[in-house]
Amino acid sequence: MLKVQAVILDIDGTLWDSTEVVAAAWNKAIVNHTDLDVTLTGEGIKPEFGKPLDEIMLDLFPQLSENERKTLGRHCYRYENEECSKDGCIVYDGVVETIKKLHDTHRVFIVSNCQDGYIESFLAATKLHDFVDDFTCPGYTGKLKGDNIRIIMRRNGVGSAVYVGDIMADFTASQKAGVGFIHARYGFGQVENPPYAIDNFSQLLDIIE
Repeated sequence: MLKVQAVILDIDGTLWDSTEVVAAAWNKAIVNHTDLDVTLTGEGIKPEFGKPLDEIMLDLFPQLSENERKTLGRHCYRYENEECSKDGCIVYDGVVETIKKLHDTHRVFIVSNCQDGYIESFLAATKLHDFVDDFTCPGYTGKLKGDNIRIIMRRNGVGSAVYVGDIMADFTASQKAGVGFIHARYGFGQVENPPYAIDNFSQLLDIIE
């Protein structure tokens, strides 16, 4: 068992799969705000999830200038927040019930490499506002996940925590922040030799004391 004060959660590939909804939202932005002949798919953008936002735009739209990518990104993320706040993303089995149970005994936070408004969209769609104590992301701090884990802990007076994520960058961020890590093996990526791993979100209750 892992004894910690707080559980800090990634979103994409850990709590839900929003790739199809996001792809549809971004395609809408592309049609409405560019002349690009590009159609994105959920499977095609899945490898981008978890990367810094500017890097995602560069990967997907290298033909655009930096200013054009920034402008399109603002439209993409605005449409994304609107669509993801609805009940259309795939919330993984056990997520809602397990977060509610964890909140009975632990502080629960969310830290994701996303834009401002995205975590709020997740909370609106899942109705988990009352069970997540605080959250942050690069959209608010200008910093990436490792730094944001430390920010959320310092802001809430937390001394020990574990981060739950699905890709290698999540493991690296947890190491940078000096917290434990649990690999959501059902998510988007692979992690070599994680200290803990789960195949269903509800298994957190068997690991966290």
